[in-house]
Amino acid sequence: MSWVGRHAIAAGLAAVAFTAVGCGSDGSEGTESSGESVCASDFSYEGRTYIKLTDVEFKVGQKVGTATSPACRDTNDRAAEVPESSENAYAVSGISPDVVIAIGSSPEEAEAFRVLRSDKKIPPEVQELINGS
Repeated sequence: MSWVGRHAIAAGLAAVAFTAVGCGSDGSEGTESSGESVCASDFSYEGRTYIKLTDVEFKVGQKVGTATSPACRDTNDRAAEVPESSENAYAVSGISPDVVIAIGSSPEEAEAFRVLRSDKKIPPEVQELINGS
């Protein structure tokens, strides 16, 4: 390969590397730059932490209490702090509230949340919900 060819390839690779670096943290700030919250969607209920279950079908039971979402700040901007909030907690038909609850302003709006265990394992009842959906 000629001297010119090698330098053309090197210049091309440098341009690609420069472009990739240019698209780093400043080029893709995501939701933080728009001011939207990216806080974790976990709730606390009767001393346990619950995390959201997605795409599962369940039947909401009776109201069992109130679940609390802790305050969080996902940026260094104090104005962006999301305050602590509370929502209704409902039983999920056929599953103990120690394992799964539904959280929302009403039974129709409630979403399923599962307990977060210290061993990170998914309880069998939760796995049945996941598999059934």
